[in-house]
Amino acid sequence: MNPSEPIPEGQRNSPLQPAILELKWQCPRKWGRSPDLFFLKLPQGVSSNMTNKPIPITREGLARFKQRLDYLINVRRPQVAKRIQEARELAGSEASGEFEDAKNEQAMVEGEIRELERIIQNAIIIEEHHGSQTVTLGSTVTLMDEEGRVFRYTIVGSAEADPKEGRISNESPVGQALLGRSVGEVVEVKVPAGLRRWTIAAIS
Repeated sequence: MNPSEPIPEGQRNSPLQPAILELKWQCPRKWGRSPDLFFLKLPQGVSSNMTNKPIPITREGLARFKQRLDYLINVRRPQVAKRIQEARELAGSEASGEFEDAKNEQAMVEGEIRELERIIQNAIIIEEHHGSQTVTLGSTVTLMDEEGRVFRYTIVGSAEADPKEGRISNESPVGQALLGRSVGEVVEVKVPAGLRRWTIAAIS
């Protein structure tokens, strides 16, 4: 979902269900195997080179990150190690394309493991504030534009942000404009398409 796309008619009366990870298929077809390898898509501004500052995250998000980490360590890591060994034995050396592909796959898996471990180690749980009169981190906000179209966004930390799924970062221009606002207030935000104006219809 994005600001130019209203939510479907059937979803207007139900809040978005938090989805924590955007998973991206990353398994090349040339490997001749089913695309069972996917990677955490890190949001802009989040990298392993950053200092270990606190990372706000929902309880559901933390559980999903832990589940993903467990899968990578106990399933993907052994699978990749086995693939490397088989490629080495098959080629009789470490100069084959299959071996190089396997090593690249290993590097990506290990990189995601390190990133997930960093996020989990520095996670700060976002507490739910049901009945809050103002927009806070974790709030789901229903907005109405000047044409009467309805949109719904959940304010989350940058580690969980995915605007296409209706989850926007508290550090984004829209997130910053909404924080601290109340029902009935009008917010204006400069976006690539120009100046957008919304009225806050509900906070949950």
